[in-house]
Amino acid sequence: MLVCATLFWAGNFIIGKVAFLENIPPLSLVFFRWSLVWLILLPFTYKEVLKFKEVILKNLPLLFFLALTSVGLFNSFTYLSLAHTQVINASLFNTAIPAMIILLCFLFKIEQTNKFQIFGLIVSSIGILAIITELNLNIFLTLNFNKGDVIMIGAVVTWGFYSSFLKKKKFHIPLLTLVHVLCTLGLFCVLPQFLYEVSQGQTIKFDLNMFYILIFLALFPSIGSYYCWAGAVSIIGANRAGIFLSLIPLFSTIMAILFFNEKFQFFHFIGSILIIIGLLLSNKKIKNA
Repeated sequence: MLVCATLFWAGNFIIGKVAFLENIPPLSLVFFRWSLVWLILLPFTYKEVLKFKEVILKNLPLLFFLALTSVGLFNSFTYLSLAHTQVINASLFNTAIPAMIILLCFLFKIEQTNKFQIFGLIVSSIGILAIITELNLNIFLTLNFNKGDVIMIGAVVTWGFYSSFLKKKKFHIPLLTLVHVLCTLGLFCVLPQFLYEVSQGQTIKFDLNMFYILIFLALFPSIGSYYCWAGAVSIIGANRAGIFLSLIPLFSTIMAILFFNEKFQFFHFIGSILIIIGLLLSNKKIKNA
C-alpha cells in the first residue's frame, strides 16, 4: 500500500509541473481536483457517511484538522511551489517529511522512536541526496533556495502533522468513507483559496489536457494514494510509514527514465541501494520500542 501511495504521489509532482506549464492556476487546480474526487466517491460512500454520522460528528475536530493539513494545505503548498521551483527541488524537500513525522510523533507523544528508525532515516536521506546531487557535492552546496523551496517547507510541515495525527484516529470508518469525509471538509478550506485566485484574474481553461490532468489527479494521487496511505499508517504506524516517502524522488527518477529517455547512471544505482537499506532498517522492530 505504501509503495502504491508513493508511486501515485510521484506522478502528482510531475503532473503538478505539467499543469504549471499549461498555465493552470495552482489553487484552482486543487479545488477542481478535490471537487471531482468528491463527486466520484459520493455514490460509493454516501450510505456509509450516513451510517457513521455519529462517529464523524463526535470526532469532527480531529477530522477537520486532518482535512486541513492534507487536502486544504499540503496540495496547495505543493502546486504553488512547483510554480516557482523545479521538481528536483521539491523532491529534495520531500526527504525531510519522514524526519518531520518522527519529530512530531515524539513532540506530541504519539509514537515512540527507536534507533533503527533514526538510522534508517539517515541512510534513506543520503540515498535521496545521492540521486539529487548526482554524487557531486558542489551541486548540493550551491543549491539556491527560492520562493518555491520556501513554500515547499510548508508542505513538509503540514504533511508531517497529517501523518502524525492520523495515528490518533482510534475510531473506525471505512477507508474510502474517510477519504470522502476528509475531501468534504478539505473543500471548505480550499474554497477561499480558489475564490482568492479567481479574484486575482486567474481562471482555468477547460480543455482536453485539463480533463486528462483532473482525471489522473482524482483517481491516483487523491483517492488511490490517500486510501493506501491511511490504511498503511493504521497498520504499521506513522513513523515506519513516513520513511517510505523517500521512494517518491526515486519513482520520479524512474518515470523520467521511462518517459524522457534519461539514462540510469551510477548515482541512481547507489541512491537506490541506500534507500532500500534505509527502508529495511526503519522497519526493524525493537522490543518495547
